[in-house]
Amino acid sequence: MLAYFLQFSIPAAVIIVAGGYLTRFADRIAGLTGLGRTLAGMLLLAVGTSLPEAAIGANAALIGAVDLTAGDVLGSSLMNLLILGCLDLTHYSRGRMLSSTAAAHALGGGAGIVMTALVLIFLLIRPGWSLFGWVGIESFVLVIALGFCLRLLYLEQRVAANSESGEKDEESEPGSYTLPGTIVGYLVSAAAIFVAAPFLARSADGLAERTGLGGTFVGTTLVALSTALPEVVTTFAAVRRGAFDMAIGNIFGSNVFNMVILAFVDLFQAGPLFTALSSAHALTAAWAILITAVAVLSLLYQAEKRYWLFEPDASLIILMVLIALVTLYLWQ
Repeated sequence: MLAYFLQFSIPAAVIIVAGGYLTRFADRIAGLTGLGRTLAGMLLLAVGTSLPEAAIGANAALIGAVDLTAGDVLGSSLMNLLILGCLDLTHYSRGRMLSSTAAAHALGGGAGIVMTALVLIFLLIRPGWSLFGWVGIESFVLVIALGFCLRLLYLEQRVAANSESGEKDEESEPGSYTLPGTIVGYLVSAAAIFVAAPFLARSADGLAERTGLGGTFVGTTLVALSTALPEVVTTFAAVRRGAFDMAIGNIFGSNVFNMVILAFVDLFQAGPLFTALSSAHALTAAWAILITAVAVLSLLYQAEKRYWLFEPDASLIILMVLIALVTLYLWQ
């Protein structure tokens, strides 16, 4: 058992370190290209911090642990929302992260709800239709939906970038860095995540067998928490710089990309992916949709005074994520 924990902790540590460098290089690319931190940086971060889920998902499909794949992807969305709620509670200022000042990001949250709802529908109906060999039609639908969501998010991020055009930040300043060197650093950090993530999948699958908790629960908690660590690093760094829009956009953007990872994993699965997945993942997807909706309501809800746990706010989000994990364990 100790060997499995060591095998799990070492690649998890690599992902944490690589995620930190990924954040730094993505921020520098945003400054060097002149596209702005919100527009360029957040797209790079959302894709980059979703790399562990993609790598783990592909490897898990090859070793026949597809439930670990879905548990990781959907569980990572829950962990991302938990990160957002915790950072909101631990950040002390007159304003609130989940407030009307960040209402523009409700569109990103809505896109995450759309993508997760599609996954929930596919988990329930399991059409099993294949296109171009073994790839299920569900994967093509997810990719098309991602295209529409990216267009909406791109237009929304352009508006956010224009509103932040006067802001300066040390990390986003070009300084003495060059664009080619920064891109190389970003790619090396991404490669480190790709290399470490498959080892994380193998050790997590071993822990699932040894503990008897099952691939669904371990994938939703243990692996999802580890692969969400890059989001912890990037979001915390954004909050420290006062870039709350960047932090919120990172969370919602990562949740959108997490859902399309299932389409990528379908390439490595023998037969349509959704027909091989456990229906228990539908519960995780439903919780992710519900909690994201509460986060969106919190972005749009304006009130001079809020009551703890009775208003759509960070405290309620944290409580709902914890309840979701308990119900997933009881009903797996």
